[in-house]
Amino acid sequence: MLQELIASYNYIIVVVIMMIGLWAMLAKQNLIKKCIGMAIFQTGIILFYISMGAKKGSTLPILEHAHDGAHHAVVAAHYANPLTQILMLTAIVVGVATLGVALTLAQKVYQQNRSYHEDKILEKLSK
Repeated sequence: MLQELIASYNYIIVVVIMMIGLWAMLAKQNLIKKCIGMAIFQTGIILFYISMGAKKGSTLPILEHAHDGAHHAVVAAHYANPLTQILMLTAIVVGVATLGVALTLAQKVYQQNRSYHEDKILEKLSK
């Protein structure tokens, strides 16, 4: 059991990071802290996908063409799948954009209500 935990420590760390982010989004009342929690949660998801795409003993999926015209069989198991890295680069860009929009909205809410605290904002809006 301990060997299995040690072998998959990166997944344990990913779950801890994701739970910290989820807790911050659900339990915190401050809008800025919720945005930070969202960014932490997104980081956990990205680390999860990168961990899934990692393969021991693999090489880059760059194939060289032989100059003598001979064709060699390509064994896919010897190469790393670049799809997870490509998708996670896209996820990083989307995460930064999402965080930027969320912080901009939080700033706009603060300008109108003079508070980042959800309860105070809801109280002011209900009046």
